[in-house]
Amino acid sequence: MTSISRPTIPDVVFAECELTAVQFTRITRWLYEHAGIRMREGKEGLVRARLTRRLRALGLTDFETYLHRVESEPDRCEFVEMIDVLTTNKTSFLREVAHFDYLRTSVLPSLTGSVRVWSAGCSTGEEAYTLAMLLNETYPHIATRDVRVLATDISRRVLTTAKSAAYAADTMIDVPSPWVQRYWTQREDAHGRPVYEAMATLRRLVNFAKLNLMDTWPMQGPFDAIFCRNVMIYFDKNTQQRLVERFWGMLRPGGHLFVGHSESLTGLTHRFRYVQPAVYVK
Repeated sequence: MTSISRPTIPDVVFAECELTAVQFTRITRWLYEHAGIRMREGKEGLVRARLTRRLRALGLTDFETYLHRVESEPDRCEFVEMIDVLTTNKTSFLREVAHFDYLRTSVLPSLTGSVRVWSAGCSTGEEAYTLAMLLNETYPHIATRDVRVLATDISRRVLTTAKSAAYAADTMIDVPSPWVQRYWTQREDAHGRPVYEAMATLRRLVNFAKLNLMDTWPMQGPFDAIFCRNVMIYFDKNTQQRLVERFWGMLRPGGHLFVGHSESLTGLTHRFRYVQPAVYVK
């Protein structure tokens, strides 16, 4: 059977495609209701640019048709795709290194039983693998211990990258050379560019899963540490309040919550004790 290819739509059509104020409001309302993310005014250009990719992929030429498709699909597949492309995912290895120093010196040495760490909003996985390297460095006989990292994100796209455990050479610049040698193997990608791939010693510690922080959480906990960094900046105060209360319930007594340095719990009602910038203990 002969397949019918989708016609190519000239770029000029997309260049003239406008996102109206009403359409922008609809999109941002969906984003808030589904993911708790408040898209601020002034982001119209970002929304238009990112969703234009979806129009191109679907062979559509205007946003109204696209939004109708998002609303009418019974399986909500395109709704998930829309949320995915609008979610900002920026991370790096050893980002905000003071947090990992504190975890290494003040948290992990005191844990004698099982160890559970949650990377909430893990993006493409650099934070989760940083935690895995740190755990390996801290516990010499880690293979004999019950140590796990749960890494979750709302985006299927970034989780695919995280699960592949393969990163371009320039992303490894902040990883200490001994760690690179111990935990990563170098190979070339299809274009001959160097790529570093996580060894089994890291992979076996991390479990990646799709999770919308606004939904029911299937895991039981408790966790010894939760990393939710540079995530709550996209939420309004009410959503932040609810999320912090839920994190409290998922931590064991003495467990730590790490947030981004651009974030804090100031202005929220909570029971955490401040330890140092962006670090709180239950």
